[in-house]
Amino acid sequence: MNAFQSPLVLAGRILLALLFLQAGIDKLTDIAGNAGYIASVGLPAATPLAVLSGVYEILAALALAVGWQARWVALSLALFTLLTNVLFHNFWALPADQVYMAQIKFMKNLSIVGGMLVVAALGAGPMSLDARRGN
Repeated sequence: MNAFQSPLVLAGRILLALLFLQAGIDKLTDIAGNAGYIASVGLPAATPLAVLSGVYEILAALALAVGWQARWVALSLALFTLLTNVLFHNFWALPADQVYMAQIKFMKNLSIVGGMLVVAALGAGPMSLDARRGN
């Protein structure tokens, strides 16, 4: 990688991570609200799922930001995002007045999955813990 690419890869990882960091913090600061949202789609154990997903998103975001096990973390975040996308942004099953916003969120999440797949395929780059460890 050239000198121009390394900081861009780092910036990209951090920007992708920020989304999950904020989402995880939001889940843990409003567990009841998020548990209600989880329960609204029919998932069981909504409160433990809200806590677990919040903790997972924070830890995965931090790992991605520093580039620790970035390929695996990015792959797990891609799968997590795909799953939550289908469960929570299923625009095809909503009333017509709700389709537009849900479809935008669905497509945004697919773009995030794309970014995660790029990290999973190419790694964290030279400015990462993975690079320091020789991964």
